[in-house]
Amino acid sequence: HCSGRVEVMHDHQWGTVCDDDWSLLDASVVCRQLGCGTAVSAYSAAHFGQGSGPIWLDNVQCSGTEAALSECLARPWGVNNCHHGEDASVVCAGNTKLVPWGGRSGLMVPLCLVSRAGTATNTPTLRLENGPGRCAGRVEVFHHSQWGTVCDNGWSLAEAVVVCRQLGCG
Repeated sequence: HCSGRVEVMHDHQWGTVCDDDWSLLDASVVCRQLGCGTAVSAYSAAHFGQGSGPIWLDNVQCSGTEAALSECLARPWGVNNCHHGEDASVVCAGNTKLVPWGGRSGLMVPLCLVSRAGTATNTPTLRLENGPGRCAGRVEVFHHSQWGTVCDNGWSLAEAVVVCRQLGCG
Protein backbone atom coordinates (compact mmCIF):
# COMPACT_ATOMS: atom_id res chain seq x y z
CA HIS A 1 0.00 0.00 0.00
CA CYS A 2 0.88 3.67 -0.30
CA SER A 3 1.11 4.62 3.34
CA GLY A 4 3.25 6.71 5.62
CA ARG A 5 3.90 10.12 7.12
CA VAL A 6 2.94 12.92 4.73
CA GLU A 7 5.83 15.15 3.71
CA VAL A 8 5.87 18.05 1.27
CA MET A 9 8.66 19.89 -0.50
CA HIS A 10 8.62 23.66 -0.04
CA ASP A 11 11.43 26.12 -0.58
CA HIS A 12 13.76 23.23 -1.58
CA GLN A 13 13.26 21.43 1.75
CA TRP A 14 11.13 18.48 2.84
CA GLY A 15 8.85 19.04 5.81
CA THR A 16 5.86 17.49 7.51
CA VAL A 17 2.15 18.28 7.80
CA CYS A 18 0.60 18.86 11.22
CA ASP A 19 -2.42 16.76 12.19
CA ASP A 20 -4.55 19.71 13.42
CA ASP A 21 -7.86 19.37 11.52
CA TRP A 22 -6.40 16.38 9.57
CA SER A 23 -9.22 14.27 8.12
CA LEU A 24 -10.08 11.58 5.60
CA LEU A 25 -10.89 14.36 3.10
CA ASP A 26 -7.29 15.62 3.39
CA ALA A 27 -5.95 12.07 3.08
CA SER A 28 -8.06 11.51 -0.03
CA VAL A 29 -6.39 14.47 -1.75
CA VAL A 30 -2.94 13.12 -0.80
CA CYS A 31 -3.76 9.65 -2.12
CA ARG A 32 -5.18 11.05 -5.36
CA GLN A 33 -2.19 13.37 -5.87
CA LEU A 34 0.17 10.42 -5.47
CA GLY A 35 -1.82 8.16 -7.78
CA CYS A 36 -2.47 5.79 -4.88
CA GLY A 37 -6.23 5.30 -5.14
CA THR A 38 -8.68 6.18 -2.40
CA ALA A 39 -7.85 7.03 1.20
CA VAL A 40 -8.38 4.27 3.74
CA SER A 41 -7.21 6.08 6.88
CA ALA A 42 -6.05 9.51 8.03
CA TYR A 43 -3.77 9.11 11.04
CA SER A 44 -2.58 11.70 13.52
CA ALA A 45 -0.02 11.68 16.34
CA ALA A 46 2.93 10.63 14.14
CA HIS A 47 1.43 7.19 13.48
CA PHE A 48 4.32 6.38 11.11
CA GLY A 49 6.96 8.04 13.28
CA GLN A 50 8.02 11.62 13.82
CA GLY A 51 9.56 13.62 11.02
CA SER A 52 12.25 16.25 11.34
CA GLY A 53 12.88 19.67 9.91
CA PRO A 54 10.14 22.18 9.22
CA ILE A 55 6.44 21.59 9.73
CA TRP A 56 5.23 23.17 6.52
CA LEU A 57 1.45 22.84 6.76
CA ASP A 58 -1.02 23.17 9.62
CA ASN A 59 -4.82 23.28 9.83
CA VAL A 60 -5.17 21.73 6.37
CA GLN A 61 -8.81 21.70 5.33
CA CYS A 62 -9.50 20.04 1.98
CA SER A 63 -12.95 19.71 0.48
CA GLY A 64 -11.81 16.41 -1.01
CA THR A 65 -12.03 17.53 -4.63
CA GLU A 66 -8.64 19.24 -4.91
CA ALA A 67 -6.01 17.83 -7.28
CA ALA A 68 -3.18 18.60 -4.86
CA LEU A 69 -2.67 19.21 -1.15
CA SER A 70 -1.28 22.66 -2.02
CA GLU A 71 -4.77 23.64 -3.25
CA CYS A 72 -6.38 23.02 0.15
CA LEU A 73 -7.03 25.72 2.71
CA ALA A 74 -4.30 25.86 5.38
CA ARG A 75 -2.24 28.27 7.42
CA PRO A 76 0.56 30.01 5.48
CA TRP A 77 3.61 27.83 4.72
CA GLY A 78 5.64 27.18 7.87
CA VAL A 79 3.17 28.85 10.25
CA ASN A 80 2.07 26.30 12.85
CA ASN A 81 1.58 25.59 16.54
CA CYS A 82 2.73 21.97 16.29
CA HIS A 83 5.57 19.59 17.11
CA HIS A 84 6.60 16.45 15.24
CA GLY A 85 4.53 14.30 17.59
CA GLU A 86 1.58 15.69 15.59
CA ASP A 87 2.79 14.68 12.12
CA ALA A 88 -0.04 13.58 9.80
CA SER A 89 -0.07 10.20 8.02
CA VAL A 90 -2.23 8.38 5.49
CA VAL A 91 -3.01 4.88 4.29
CA CYS A 92 -4.23 4.65 0.68
CA ALA A 93 -5.94 1.71 -1.01
CA GLY A 94 -3.56 1.61 -3.99
CA ASN A 95 0.00 0.42 -4.32
CA THR A 96 3.13 2.53 -4.37
CA LYS A 97 3.54 4.30 -7.68
CA LEU A 98 6.16 6.69 -8.97
CA VAL A 99 4.65 10.07 -9.73
CA PRO A 100 6.47 12.42 -12.12
CA TRP A 101 6.63 16.02 -11.00
CA GLY A 102 8.18 17.39 -14.19
CA GLY A 103 6.01 19.39 -16.53
CA ARG A 104 3.66 20.53 -13.76
CA SER A 105 5.84 23.39 -12.50
CA GLY A 106 4.13 25.33 -9.77
CA LEU A 107 0.83 23.45 -9.96
CA MET A 108 1.53 20.61 -7.56
CA VAL A 109 3.80 20.64 -4.55
CA PRO A 110 6.06 17.57 -4.46
CA LEU A 111 4.68 15.15 -1.93
CA CYS A 112 5.84 11.86 -0.47
CA LEU A 113 4.92 9.32 2.18
CA VAL A 114 7.56 8.17 4.66
CA SER A 115 7.44 4.79 6.42
CA ARG A 116 7.97 4.20 10.12
CA ALA A 117 11.55 3.19 9.26
CA GLY A 118 12.09 6.64 7.76
CA THR A 119 12.33 5.60 4.13
CA ALA A 120 10.25 7.25 1.45
CA THR A 121 7.66 4.82 0.16
CA ASN A 122 6.86 6.63 -3.05
CA THR A 123 9.49 9.29 -3.68
CA PRO A 124 9.86 9.95 -7.39
CA THR A 125 13.37 9.25 -8.63
CA LEU A 126 12.92 10.47 -12.18
CA ARG A 127 11.32 13.47 -13.85
CA LEU A 128 11.27 15.46 -17.09
CA GLU A 129 11.82 19.21 -16.77
CA ASN A 130 11.33 22.27 -19.00
CA GLY A 131 9.50 20.38 -21.73
CA PRO A 132 6.21 21.25 -23.45
CA GLY A 133 4.32 18.65 -21.37
CA ARG A 134 4.80 16.02 -18.68
CA CYS A 135 6.17 13.44 -21.13
CA ALA A 136 8.87 15.57 -22.75
CA GLY A 137 11.84 17.44 -21.37
CA ARG A 138 15.27 17.20 -19.79
CA VAL A 139 15.77 13.95 -17.84
CA GLU A 140 16.56 14.48 -14.15
CA VAL A 141 17.12 11.95 -11.35
CA PHE A 142 16.72 12.37 -7.58
CA HIS A 143 19.82 11.23 -5.67
CA HIS A 144 21.16 12.17 -2.22
CA SER A 145 18.20 14.49 -1.58
CA GLN A 146 18.64 16.57 -4.72
CA TRP A 147 17.69 16.60 -8.40
CA GLY A 148 20.41 16.39 -11.05
CA THR A 149 20.68 16.00 -14.80
CA VAL A 150 21.75 12.91 -16.74
CA CYS A 151 24.83 13.03 -19.00
CA ASP A 152 24.09 12.10 -22.62
CA ASN A 153 27.23 9.99 -23.15
CA GLY A 154 25.95 6.65 -24.43
CA TRP A 155 22.32 7.85 -24.33
CA SER A 156 20.16 6.11 -26.90
CA LEU A 157 16.57 5.31 -27.75
CA ALA A 158 16.80 2.27 -25.42
CA GLU A 159 17.35 4.54 -22.38
CA ALA A 160 14.63 6.91 -23.54
CA VAL A 161 12.17 4.01 -23.78
CA VAL A 162 12.93 3.05 -20.14
CA VAL A 163 12.39 6.64 -18.96
CA CYS A 164 9.09 6.92 -20.84
CA ARG A 165 7.87 3.58 -19.47
CA GLN A 166 8.83 4.49 -15.88
CA LEU A 167 6.96 7.78 -16.13
CA GLY A 168 3.87 6.16 -17.66
CA CYS A 169 4.36 8.02 -20.93
CA GLY A 170 4.24 5.02 -23.29
